[in-house]
Amino acid sequence: MYKDLIDKLEKDTFLTFEEYLELIKNREEIRVYAAERACAVREKYYGNKIFIRGLIELSNYCKNDCYYCGIRRSNSNCERYRLTSDDILSCADDGYSLGFRTFVLQGGEDAYYTDEILCGVISEIKKKHPDCAVTLSLGERSYDSYRALKEAGADRYLLRHETCNKAHYKKLHPKEMSFDARIECLENLKSLGYQVGAGFMVGSPFQTDEDLAGELLFLKELNPQMVGIGPFISHIDTPFAKYSDGTAELTAFLISLIRLTLPRVLLPATTALGTVDPYGRETGILSGANVLMPNLSPSSVRKKYMLYDNKICTGEEAAQCIGCLAERVKKTGCEIVNDRGDYNYDI
Repeated sequence: MYKDLIDKLEKDTFLTFEEYLELIKNREEIRVYAAERACAVREKYYGNKIFIRGLIELSNYCKNDCYYCGIRRSNSNCERYRLTSDDILSCADDGYSLGFRTFVLQGGEDAYYTDEILCGVISEIKKKHPDCAVTLSLGERSYDSYRALKEAGADRYLLRHETCNKAHYKKLHPKEMSFDARIECLENLKSLGYQVGAGFMVGSPFQTDEDLAGELLFLKELNPQMVGIGPFISHIDTPFAKYSDGTAELTAFLISLIRLTLPRVLLPATTALGTVDPYGRETGILSGANVLMPNLSPSSVRKKYMLYDNKICTGEEAAQCIGCLAERVKKTGCEIVNDRGDYNYDI
């Protein structure tokens, strides 16, 4: 029965809410088959290629106070930092020499980074490295800001929605944050022609299996080019410090379902997945993921961008150890490639 549902999902690329829920509730019986079919679909569109993105965490200042996040504004134990424009450009130069052809500029919602500053950085990266893509992950901004960044040369924007259940969203965020505003930002990004990424936490406080089934329907309707999911991991300096972490097992299964639902999606095996499981990156790839995002940030700040406890940011997570990571990837039957890794629009 469950095998039939996976076959149906592969063929039709969608299921009903009840069918997704049935798979999630009985995942142990079908997860191996789901992963096999997800990898087959990934290979159909991308071969055995695993794309790498150089992650540059430019600031851990944030105006928001999300209950799950270690860089929330009220965390007085967070040692704050900002990278200068020269710092960011230096990271990109280092990354280029290491073979990266996509750079992800990620940070908290920090008003210091005006459109003028960001547009200057983006245009300079594109000028120096015209064969590279620039992805931004800088939270909610105005339509005009998104437009200016796009015109400066930004190609992609990752804005995780965290949960598509409005009531659940309110349990994870303070009153001043709005689910509707987050969705409006995603719609603005799509209208401006970005390759858009969304995503959610797996196993976040108060999340149900029904919520997860709803996430798959939401993603199918949104039809983003990228989806980033990872397990919830608690942080000691947040209101959710004592909540249990999400699991690699459930995250990997959902990666498989997302690959079958959105066959051409760019789907990372995330840092969070590698944090809860030493082999999480491999597990993600063997479940249908096709993107890795090693850290290009200066070593002096990597431990300060601590969204959750015990985040891996050195060793094989560091971009400078890309050779070590490549050897691990080879064991999955895939290989890291040095190109932009654009979304496959071909039918």
